[in-house]
Order: sequence, then C-alpha cells, then structure tokens
Amino acid sequence: MGHFDEDALAAAAAELSGRGIDVVRLGYPDFIGTERGRDVLVANFARTLGDGVAFCRTVYGTSPMGDVVELGAGGLADGLPDVVAFPDLATLTDVPWEPGVAHCLADVFDPDGTPAPESPRQVLRQVLARFAELGMRPVVGPELEFYVLEPDAAGGWRRYGEAPGNVYVSGSKGDPENLLLRSLRSLADYGLDVVTANHEFCSGQFEINLWHSAALDAADRAFRFKTAVKELARREGKLATFMAKPFNDEGGSGFHLHFSTVDDDGRPLFDDPAGEYGLSKVAHAAIAGILAHAPALSALANPTVNSAKRFGPDTLAPWLIDWGLDNRSAMIRIPPERGRASRLELRQGDATANPYLVTAGLLAAAYLGIQDGLAAPAPLEGYGYDPAKAPKLPADLGASLDALEADTAFAELLGPRFVTAFLAYKRNELERFSRYVTDWEFREYAYHL
Repeated sequence: MGHFDEDALAAAAAELSGRGIDVVRLGYPDFIGTERGRDVLVANFARTLGDGVAFCRTVYGTSPMGDVVELGAGGLADGLPDVVAFPDLATLTDVPWEPGVAHCLADVFDPDGTPAPESPRQVLRQVLARFAELGMRPVVGPELEFYVLEPDAAGGWRRYGEAPGNVYVSGSKGDPENLLLRSLRSLADYGLDVVTANHEFCSGQFEINLWHSAALDAADRAFRFKTAVKELARREGKLATFMAKPFNDEGGSGFHLHFSTVDDDGRPLFDDPAGEYGLSKVAHAAIAGILAHAPALSALANPTVNSAKRFGPDTLAPWLIDWGLDNRSAMIRIPPERGRASRLELRQGDATANPYLVTAGLLAAAYLGIQDGLAAPAPLEGYGYDPAKAPKLPADLGASLDALEADTAFAELLGPRFVTAFLAYKRNELERFSRYVTDWEFREYAYHL
C-alpha cells in the first residue's frame, strides 16, 4: 500500500491545530450505513494516517447485534484480514456540537492498494465512472424522514411529542422542545447544506431535506446527516431512528431521491420542451431503466426485514413498479418543474437504506436504461395501488435479494464481489429472523393453542 502524501497531512494538521481542533474523527460506512471509524489525535496526524488506518475487514460483516457474518473472500475462513482506511482530506469539516473535533470521510482499500470492493463509497464511484464515459454527471437531492423517540416509564421508547394531525407543521406544536429547530441549525453549521425541516405525517416523525449536488457529494452528506441526527438526539436523551416502519399504528419513513443528470458543460439532460411531457429521451430511458431493474434495486432501497411493511395501499409509499406525472402514489414521480429543474423522484427507498448503495442502485438502473435506449411505458393515471395496472415490488427482503442475484447486468455495475458479500450478509439477517420468536407469534398463538 502506498504511503499517503505526508505534506498534505502535515498541512491539514497545521490548519486544524490553528483552529483549535485536536481530534479528527475518521469515518466510513458499513453495509447498513452505520458509521465505523476512529478518533485520531491531530498531534499524531501524519504519523498515524501516513500508511492508513487498519480495520478488520469483517467490519462489513458485523450485524447490528455484533455477530460476525461470513461474507466469502476476506472473511472468517481467511483469518479475518485487514482493510486500510485513508482520509479524504477534501471532506474535513468541524463538528459544531463537539468543540475541538473535526470529521473526515475515509476511503477504504485492500492492503495491495486497490479499492475495497465492499466499500459502499467505492460502489457508487464505480457507477459514476460509467456515467462519466457517457459524458454525464448525475445530480441527486436526498430527502429523509425519521422518528424521534423519548424514554417511557417502562424503560422503553415512546414517540416524542405524541399528538394527532400535526402534518407539515413547524414550531412547538409538533416539536414541544424545539428539538428539530436546534438540529436544523447544528446540521447547517456542519456544512450539510440542509434547506428545510418540518414535522411529518406521524407523531414524532420529522423530515429534513438536503439541497441537490453531485451524486457522491449528496451521498456523503446524507450519510453524515443520518449519523448526525442520531448523535444530536442522543445528546438530548432521545433516540432518532431511521427504521422503515417502527410502529404498527403509524406510517413508515422514506428516503426519497431526486435525480437528474447534466453534461460535462452543466447542461441539463432531462429537459426537452419538444419531448413527451417536456422530458428528453435520456429522461424517458432513465425512467425505463429504473422500472426494469426495480426488483433488484429494492434490495438496496428496502434492505431490511422491516422494509416491506412500509408498503401497501394508502401508505403514500409505493407498492407498484410504475411512474407518474406529479403523482405521489407512484414509485417514480416526475415533479412539475422543467428546465434546469427537470428531474425524477424515486420514492421507493426507505430511510434504512445506505445512502451510497441506494444512490448507486438508482444510478445503475438509470444507466442501464440509457445505455440500452429503453422506452418507458405510459405513466400512471390516478391512484397507484391497483395491481392490475403494474407489477408489484418484491413483497419481502428474500424476494428482493433473489432479484438482485438474478439481475446480472445490474449486479455487474455494482461489482460482483460486493454483491456476493451483500447477499451473504442479508441472507444471514433473514436466517436469524426466521429463528426469532416475535411478540406477534406469542399474542396470536399462546392463549388458544
């Protein structure tokens, strides 16, 4: 593995020290989008990071419960070898709620210097390289919903600010402690380019939108956003969760992605005043590609056992593989703006999705549509929950994983070794869940059977 540029590290350390920063938090995403990393003293910055920071490769195969999952090459059978994390110094930014601390995203490599194929950031970079070959630069705008919970008397968690009907409100009516406003300001100071925040449909549910930007930057900001929201809630004795559907009696949390692309000169490629619906052939082909590969994409956009429980009629979460013009019941919504604002909104994803992987999946599907010159079907008319109009999305995680494995063109863009490891990780999740006795089973069967 090559040595990192010592001059760049020394210059960064001097600049950080001059601003009173003595610790850099080096972080990167695992498969599920949890941040893994290490705090590094700036006084030892160049020495510590010059050869990268080693991590056991099974960080990618560690479950939320701390189990180590065999992912194939580089796992348990190979003696738990290392990967090496190097800072992306362009991403250094101060953490406003932790004085003296800066955050830096890391890129993860194999010891031989090649990018680690399991790295979600690398998976997205691979897809972006294919767009670059077409002279296209994807632009993405993330929208994320989440719940805030507070401790209850039984030692569990209840929804924060419980009250009915606080849909799209702001202020203390839906946020009695002004938690959202404080979070919005902290996130803005963190450089995440957040733009709006509001209470969502359900008690304790909120949405914060991020401005659009180049796809990798948008995924970086969404990744940091999720980590930051959870950290800010913890500091106030609360729990922020991006779980797809944490409650039976309330709706789920989505991860909507607005997507367009520009050429190398910055000209929008989805807009065409003479095209059908004011959209270009590139836009129609991208829509068609996303529809064609939606079952495989669901493995990345809806990646947990809980994810499919967010779907269904009257949920405002998509159920069918369809698209519509300014229709929020469709999987792909085309907002009414045209010109530079011409874009599509993928409403399929839920908030558990890893920002890098769901973005890579969206772009991979769109790329295949553009490459193959696919034609989109007619858009949805009316309410999008009639299965006679369009096929359904996969009904559960197992079906999504099978679709990902079967979609060889899609999997090839993401990287075969990544897909093999991801499938192993997620099928282990299904296996563990299949053996777990749930509260529903006890309630359903214990008294009568």
